[in-house]
Order: sequence, then C-alpha cells, then structure tokens
Amino acid sequence: MTAETLESPRGGEMVDSDFLKQLAAVIRAEDSYGQWDDKTDADTMAEFILTKDERREIPIIGDPDPDVMWRVGKFYDAVGLLIEKRSGCMASQMQKMSHEGFGRIVLIAGKLVVVSKHLRDIHRFGFETWAKLAEAGDKMVTSAVDTIDTYPEAARG
Repeated sequence: MTAETLESPRGGEMVDSDFLKQLAAVIRAEDSYGQWDDKTDADTMAEFILTKDERREIPIIGDPDPDVMWRVGKFYDAVGLLIEKRSGCMASQMQKMSHEGFGRIVLIAGKLVVVSKHLRDIHRFGFETWAKLAEAGDKMVTSAVDTIDTYPEAARG
C-alpha cells in the first residue's frame, strides 16, 4: 500500500482558525463532568463533518434530529461569541425552524441584525472539511463585524 492509496483523515487536515477554536470552546462549555477532557477538538467537533456520501444517506423527511438542531445552535453560538470578541457587541441568536427542516436564524447586536440566514434541508447540516467549516464561520463573523463597524450606534443601542 503506497502513501497515495491511504485516505486522508475525515474532514481533511485540521486548520488553524479562531472560529474552530471558539466552536470547540462552546461545545466544551457543556461538559460539566469533564468527560471530553481527553478528546481532541477534532473529536468534539466530528459531527460537523459530513461527506457527500453521508449527506446523501440522510433522509430529509420527518422532523430534524435533535442532534442536528444542537449542532446548528452551537455553530451560531460560536459565531455570536466571536462577533462579541471582535467587536465588543454581544450578538444573540434567534432561530425559528419548521418541523420540515426549513427556517431562519438571525443574530442581533443591540438593535442591528448582523446575521440573517435562511436554512433549508437542516437535516443535512454539516461541512465536508474542516477548512469549509472554518471558512463558513469566519466569513459570517467578518461580515457581521463589518456591519457593526458601519452602524455602530444601532449595534450599541
């Protein structure tokens, strides 16, 4: 077996990202008994990685799995906390999901909506690689901080 035939790790190589560090911290904050202390950040966030084949196997009929809803919530919690770290404005999450897996998530800083995202097929929420997960979170945070910088009175109101 040559090195070329070996599979790369699931999700590819872990990337250095402020967003991934924040997401791991958000997840670890719920570990009140220390059961995840021996796990790596990649292990604690493994559910966020879905390959194309895994995504195809997930049915989109029926209520979204509670674990998926938990993942969505943690993703946007991490976005909100990183927005706060970078801007000084607390960004709180509000979400409304239908039982069919469609919905909307907004993050609000003061009187300003800094993130507004429509979601569909929530049953299949996940990312192919760590790089794509980090990119999605970092892009959202950067856009939100730019919005806060543009309208600081509304964000701090």
